[in-house]
Amino acid sequence: MLKEIYRECETRMNKALEALSRELAGIRTGKATTNILDGIKVDYYGTPTPLKQVASVTAPDPRLLVVQPWEKNLIPEIVKAIQKADLGLNPVSEAGIIRLPIPPLTEERRREMVRLVKKFGEDCKVSVRNVRRDILESLKKAEKDGKITEDELHQGQKHVQDMTDSHINKIEKVVEAKDGEVMEV
Repeated sequence: MLKEIYRECETRMNKALEALSRELAGIRTGKATTNILDGIKVDYYGTPTPLKQVASVTAPDPRLLVVQPWEKNLIPEIVKAIQKADLGLNPVSEAGIIRLPIPPLTEERRREMVRLVKKFGEDCKVSVRNVRRDILESLKKAEKDGKITEDELHQGQKHVQDMTDSHINKIEKVVEAKDGEVMEV
C-alpha cells in the first residue's frame, strides 16, 4: 500500500518538474536555440500543427535560427505563426527558408525573463506541494480505513516530506541555472 502511494507521489512530482522544464525551454536566452519555437503551432490545412512537424528548425550559429518548411506554400503561415507568438523575433523569408535573427536581449528584457523563470519555478513548487497535500490525505485515509498503522502513517508522512524537499531543491537548481543562462551576455 505504502509503495503504491510513494510511487504515485514520485510520478506526479516528476511530472511537475518535466512541465517546468518544458516551460523554461521556451524562454528565450541570448543564444539561438530551436526550443524557443517548440510552442508554435502552424495552420496546416486547417489544423493547428506543431512547427517541428511541418519544417526543420536549425541553429547554424548562436545568433540565427533557420526554419525550412517541407512545403514552400507554408512559408506565409509559418511567418504569421512566429509573429503571433510574440517572441520578439522578426522572421525573414527568402528562397524557400525563413531566417530568424536572434537580437541580443536588453537588460530590461533579461530581467523580465528572469521574473518569468521565477514565476514558473514558484508555480512548479505549488504543484509539488499540492501533490504532497493529496498524498498526505491518501495516507490519513488509509490509516483511518485500517490499511496502514499509525506508525506507518508517521513514517509515510516523513517520507513524503523528504520527497517534497528533494523536488523543491531540484526546482530551485533548474530555475537558478536558467536565470544564469538568461542573464549571461
